Amino acid sequence: MKSKVQFRLRVYRDDAIAIGPGKIAVLEAVAETGSISAAARLLGMSYRRAWMLVDEMNKALVSPAVNTAAGGSRGGGTALTPVGEEIVKHYRAIENAAKLATSADIRALTRLLAP
Repeated sequence: MKSKVQFRLRVYRDDAIAIGPGKIAVLEAVAETGSISAAARLLGMSYRRAWMLVDEMNKALVSPAVNTAAGGSRGGGTALTPVGEEIVKHYRAIENAAKLATSADIRALTRLLAP
């Protein structure tokens, strides 16, 4: 068996998760695909779930992380705002810093796992 260590950072605003791993995954998928529906398909989740994650995050922020354009003859589209790009950048930087800072402890823990 192979071990895996995963950090699950969540930033709360009141009782709601404003920023977390699912929301970051949706932001990254939106940046990659240019739409919430394509992002949902890529992540194996319903459009409704992906849209709710984006909506919850946008409502928790001072400025939206995602801008959407309604469909039509040319189709719609979704893109990250500069705030959305900053959120992803800082979230991933925190994850990387935590992994580096805890690498010795992680190695010690994983050595205790059964083969």
